[in-house]
Amino acid sequence: MTDETFQPAHSRSALAALVVTPLLVLLLLASLTLPSRAEEPPDVATLDWTLAETLLALGVVPAGVAQIDAYGDWVLEPDIPDGVSDLGLRTQPNLELLASLGLDRILISPMFANLEPRLSRIAPVTTIGIYGPDSDPWQSMLKATRQVAEVVNRPQAAERLIDNTEAYLDETRERLPENVPPLLLVQFMDARHVRVFGESGLYQAVLDHLGLDNAWPGPTNYWGFSLVGLERLAELDAQLVVIEPRPAGVAEALKSSGLWRNLRAVHERPVIYLPPVWSFGALPSAKRFAGLLATALQAPYAVADEGKADD
Repeated sequence: MTDETFQPAHSRSALAALVVTPLLVLLLLASLTLPSRAEEPPDVATLDWTLAETLLALGVVPAGVAQIDAYGDWVLEPDIPDGVSDLGLRTQPNLELLASLGLDRILISPMFANLEPRLSRIAPVTTIGIYGPDSDPWQSMLKATRQVAEVVNRPQAAERLIDNTEAYLDETRERLPENVPPLLLVQFMDARHVRVFGESGLYQAVLDHLGLDNAWPGPTNYWGFSLVGLERLAELDAQLVVIEPRPAGVAEALKSSGLWRNLRAVHERPVIYLPPVWSFGALPSAKRFAGLLATALQAPYAVADEGKADD
């Protein structure tokens, strides 16, 4: 028999404790430092660009987004990283590709509600909307941001995004020039027709935050725009702001358009042209619009303000 045969039981227990205790400590540390599966964002895809920009702003890269190239034309920011699958048309997504992504969730807006029965065979579907009858666009943006964050387990990121956006708008308001006239916000559909943006909608929500007036007196839909002919703008005394993109051929056609040249807002003030901003967007688009608009407004009115300051 060896000495180990007669080793006291309490000694063997103490030895086992010396071995097991460090292992337990390591396991405890691992549980504290590694995120649980419940904390990780699920694998999600979306057909809706507004939800896509919100996911990206929350720090979550979706597995798939519909019409990525067109997103780059109309939304631009946040940029969709390489490697995100293009799901095809928003209204006719590639269902086979969607099924291959192993998704935990598919996000859509009410616009794509007719697709839900087919999409729900692939993964659970969550519908999140912003614009609708009698909605307050800004409050709806905040609500939608929190709803998206709840789906992807990022509630704190949502509050940071909201706080940062509101702080940015406050700072932007402070750097605006004085005496900016009412703004006439339009987007061309063709050389004779525009969407003119008024009450409701993302652009109006930003104007309200910035303390700027909208020149359009007419009604709008719940997206915040009305489709009108250029002649409806003829006598409005306003700073005209054209939001890109413009359809092919429009810029050239306007050069020879007497109707365009005779608009009061065209021949009395320089026209402001803004890069694309998603008018049906959420907080990222609101922030982008505020920044682009403020920068553009500083150019034509800075000289006038400097003169006023010297009085």
